[in-house]
Amino acid sequence: MTIGLNEFLIVSGLLFTIGFVGLLIRRNTLILFMCLEIMLNGVNLALISFSRFNGTMDGNLLVFFIITVAAAEVAVGLAIIVALFRKRETVFVDELNSLKN
Repeated sequence: MTIGLNEFLIVSGLLFTIGFVGLLIRRNTLILFMCLEIMLNGVNLALISFSRFNGTMDGNLLVFFIITVAAAEVAVGLAIIVALFRKRETVFVDELNSLKN
């Protein structure tokens, strides 16, 4: 039994949906950050699936750059979350609504 494009796209869509629902439901900034990463991985899986289906390496190359940028995003995002936690002593979005101080 071979796994076709449809199965990869279903898993990719499920990953993206799980991340999107988590983004809408959760209020913890760390969980929101992880949900964004799950959504990004769903998109990466779709890109690799289309690349494999077409027999080219274009999608794989694009995913490599996306993962590189995501690593930098994680470093900056976690630094911002740590700075907010040190200043406000909370990581919940509802309590971080006023960033004026």
